[in-house]
Parts: sequence; structure tokens; C-alpha cells
Amino acid sequence: MGLTLDDEARRYLSLFEDVTGVAGRDCLVADDRLVIVVARGGIAEAIGPGGETVGRFEDRVGRPVRLVEYADDPEAFVANALEPAAVYDVTISEGDDTVASVEVAEGDRGVAIGSEGQTIEAARQLAARHFGIDDVQLT
Repeated sequence: MGLTLDDEARRYLSLFEDVTGVAGRDCLVADDRLVIVVARGGIAEAIGPGGETVGRFEDRVGRPVRLVEYADDPEAFVANALEPAAVYDVTISEGDDTVASVEVAEGDRGVAIGSEGQTIEAARQLAARHFGIDDVQLT
């Protein structure tokens, strides 16, 4: 599935790679924050010791940044997009729509949803962009 980024997202990804030394695969630009999809295996380096590396990037862009580690498997990718919520299982069902049903720990539902629904909305957008998934639902 081809991914097209606008100029603003490409600029943020370029700066992210310059600051962190880690390849970024995607960038969602929201009013108050960025969501960066990091190449598989690069999230620890992108965060850095004590969050220093991502903190430098946040200082440069003047907004909070949420990192999501890429995965080739759609179930693992959706689980990564909802971290730090404890995800027990992700099931992809195909019918009229392709839906990822996500089982999360009861105590982590709020974490998976995020403030004003930001986390689950970002997961929905990313799942659609990378795997053609129409919806992400918590079970």
C-alpha cells in the first residue's frame, strides 16, 4: 500500500531523522502533536536514554510527539499503535469493512483511547494508511 505524505509531514520526518538518527516511516500531524511511525527496531534509539532523543526533537518542533513502532504484521502494528496499553489480542475481520478488534486490559481502556480519543484515532488513521483497515475497535 503506497503512502503519500504532504510537505509538512515530510519536513517533520526529515527533521526527526536528522535529530534522532532513526528512519521514520510516517507522520500524522495534528493540531497539538505529532505521531511518528518509526522503522521496526528503532524505537529504543528514537526515544534515547531517559527520553532525551525524542525530547530534543520535541523541543525543535515545539509539540509533543508520540512514537509508534512499525510492524509488518497488521495485528502487531495495531497493538504498537495503542501502546502503552496492555493489548492481549488483535483480530482482523474482513466483511463489508476490515475491522481490527482489540482486546485490552480493562484497566488500560482509557490509555488505549487516550485523551479526547487521540490515541485510538491515531491508531485508526495509521491502520488505514498502512494496512487498509477501516476501523479499530476495543473489545
